[in-house]
Amino acid sequence: MSYRNLSATQLLAIKTLGELKNAGYQVKSIKQELRDNLIQKIKNKEKVFDGIWGYEDTVIPDIERAILSQHHINLLGLRGQAKTRIARLMVNLLDEYVPVVEGSELNDDPLQPLSRYAKDLITEKGDATPISWLHRDDRYTEKLATPDVSVADLIGDADPIKAATLKLPYSDERVIHFGLIPRSHRGIFVINELPDLQARIQVSLFNILQEGDIQIRGFKLRLPLDIQFVFTANPEDYTNRGSIVTPLKDRIDSQIVTHYPKTLEIGKRITLQEANIKPEQEELVTTNALIEDLIEQIAFEARQSEYVDAKSGVSARMTISAYENLISAAERRALLCGEEKTYVRVADLVGVIPAVCGKVELVYEGEVEGPVIVAQNLVGKAIRAQFLNFFPDPEKIKKLAKDKAGKNPYKPIIDWFMDGNIIDIFNDSSDADYSSRLRTIDGLDELVEKIYPTFEGREKLFMMEFVLHGLSEFSMISKKTLDQGLQFKDLTDSLFDLDNFKFEDEE
Repeated sequence: MSYRNLSATQLLAIKTLGELKNAGYQVKSIKQELRDNLIQKIKNKEKVFDGIWGYEDTVIPDIERAILSQHHINLLGLRGQAKTRIARLMVNLLDEYVPVVEGSELNDDPLQPLSRYAKDLITEKGDATPISWLHRDDRYTEKLATPDVSVADLIGDADPIKAATLKLPYSDERVIHFGLIPRSHRGIFVINELPDLQARIQVSLFNILQEGDIQIRGFKLRLPLDIQFVFTANPEDYTNRGSIVTPLKDRIDSQIVTHYPKTLEIGKRITLQEANIKPEQEELVTTNALIEDLIEQIAFEARQSEYVDAKSGVSARMTISAYENLISAAERRALLCGEEKTYVRVADLVGVIPAVCGKVELVYEGEVEGPVIVAQNLVGKAIRAQFLNFFPDPEKIKKLAKDKAGKNPYKPIIDWFMDGNIIDIFNDSSDADYSSRLRTIDGLDELVEKIYPTFEGREKLFMMEFVLHGLSEFSMISKKTLDQGLQFKDLTDSLFDLDNFKFEDEE
């Protein structure tokens, strides 16, 4: 039986170099290993990067081409574009186990040892040399590039304690303490945020990428390391904090540009996959597709907003955190009201404000209230955009010179507010109070009933509230933020609200 056809149990039963040779083991580079396993997965129609959505026709084909070409890779993109996730998933293209000389710190291949320790052990014991097996999960190393990273951290340095303990002179290579990169021999090594690495540290990577060699102070040492390098970088870093030095960039074979989800559906799939929703929350809170669309729409609006710094991007982590906060807002409300079940409300979007504030960089940083106002505006724009997918366009209705019979479905609702009526939707109101308040508005129930006759109960109440939010975003009624929730009233009445008017002599 061929070595490659042995099961994991059969492999782990091999304990010595002689047994490994008898099994027909042959040396294979990590890049060849990645290439061979990728070819097999493509032939078998298997998904290589499971859980990565929206890159099926763009990023993933580029990565697969780079692996087939046996290239080092740089993933270039804004924050929250799954760059690190992709790098970690490359581990699945490695063999499940590979043999190493037992006790070696450089993952020495038994047939192609690098370290002095492994060479001496094989010379001493020959085919009786003990071997161990390294799982694919242990062949991945990740390092975040920070300004304090040193050459010793990545490559290595002479260790005076080792020299003293072993009673060796500094000229002996056994006093070397190897850094992260040599210890990643026969594995995948990832450096995140590469531009943050100081230029002199980047220079130390030149030989490793090109020849596979490392240089440690004055040691005459040649280690043909076998490593698959993956780098990640943010375009913003190129100008704000640092850059990739040109010779290093030239040695990275493939640079692959990532991007944000291009559709709401892809964004929703990512958010729902990554959001940490507890089982008890799922049991308590019922959601719908519209509220999920609204969460994703907030991100799309933020990426187009003139107030949000486009160079910084709007991470997918924003929608994930926002969705978690939305569910928690509904959960908290149900707990306060002593309700065993609840249905999400549009008013629960108040919970996403902290998530948005923490994830967007404003073009002009102002007062502390600035991000909150921007976040509220983004939520409003998301509601406005989604409203047109469910109800008639208020803009077209407003353009009519006068109301024509049956042409303005919103007229009964607007008239109700024009009669001086006001409705408050509190964040923590009970289901009964929420329902009774919405049902007092003339024409609201009838409008939803006419357009969505199959909706009933809490689903119908959700759409009734959505109508109020939508009309306010199209300036047909007024919406005011209260400490405890929202207030809807006639638009003209709000223009003359003396409570918000401040005279010049007031302090």
